[in-house]
Amino acid sequence: MSFPGELRLSGHGLVLREWDDGDLPAMVGLFDDPEVAYWTPLISPFDLNAAQVYLKRARERRTAGQRVQLAITVDGREPLGEVLLMLTEPGLDVAEIGYVVGAAHRGRGLAARAVRVMTDFAHDTVGVVQLLLEIEAGNAASAAVARAAGYHLTDVPPIPGEDKGRPLFLQTWAYGCA
Repeated sequence: MSFPGELRLSGHGLVLREWDDGDLPAMVGLFDDPEVAYWTPLISPFDLNAAQVYLKRARERRTAGQRVQLAITVDGREPLGEVLLMLTEPGLDVAEIGYVVGAAHRGRGLAARAVRVMTDFAHDTVGVVQLLLEIEAGNAASAAVARAAGYHLTDVPPIPGEDKGRPLFLQTWAYGCA
């Protein structure tokens, strides 16, 4: 599987677009947040240097065909969050979606709508058959996003892990073939 050239996806009242260098300050505003630091693997504090490293790595992973990370916007301009599609293993028809919405923009259904747009893109354009979300047990807001986007909690045992020195368990949510 591979990703097409420059991406700009529209649907559900959103425009998902590539990040650009002009978005670095917005990334800091979105990602330098205690909730983002707690529930995601993003480093904290998330400053301008972290944003530059993050964008560089996102571009490298996209070029390698591993993932695509898009800014969530309503009009193609101001980033309100991010949605990403990660291919889990080369040659497999399985991928994972992740998302983050800035604190000032939560409660507007942005994450669920962005996940729906990315789900459609993954199925219709990339050819992914099975899409997954891995959500930390206890993250009620993210579980609500999953349900609103049409995902269901699977019976896959929780995946143990660690982030920033604390233990966690990831629950697998699926869309499509269960």
